[in-house]
Amino acid sequence: MNSIDLFHQNLAEIKVSYSHKIRPSEMIKVSRSNDAYEALLTIWEGQLDHIEYFYIILMNRANKIMGYYQLSKGGQTGTVADPKCVFQVALKCCCAAIILAHNHPSGNCKPSVSDIELTRKMKDAGNLLDLPVLDHIILTSETFFSFADEGIM
Repeated sequence: MNSIDLFHQNLAEIKVSYSHKIRPSEMIKVSRSNDAYEALLTIWEGQLDHIEYFYIILMNRANKIMGYYQLSKGGQTGTVADPKCVFQVALKCCCAAIILAHNHPSGNCKPSVSDIELTRKMKDAGNLLDLPVLDHIILTSETFFSFADEGIM
């Protein structure tokens, strides 16, 4: 076996894929935070009060939802949102912008200090990549908190 064959044998092939089944005319347009909240309620399907989840909504240039991705599932008091993983998914999908979302099973949608810091970090990373983070929404089964609406973005 020559050195090229040995080299090739020790390499892992990376495959990147994204597919969608919805035509642009059927995609949900997000014009305000309430539109995103309504879409997110359908994603969570009654799971808001038990375990904390973190999702990403992937948007096209017309602010229509291309799809969503469950980034993490945690416990009753937290979940992990790694910015590298967020933007890995966003870049694979060739989206134009993202909305971050997670739930607070406690029913209190007020952001924690770590929620605010994470949002700042994600916004800065998105600006660097020219992939804006439009909002970060914290959901409960009864209401939501929008970082954009509150001027924190």
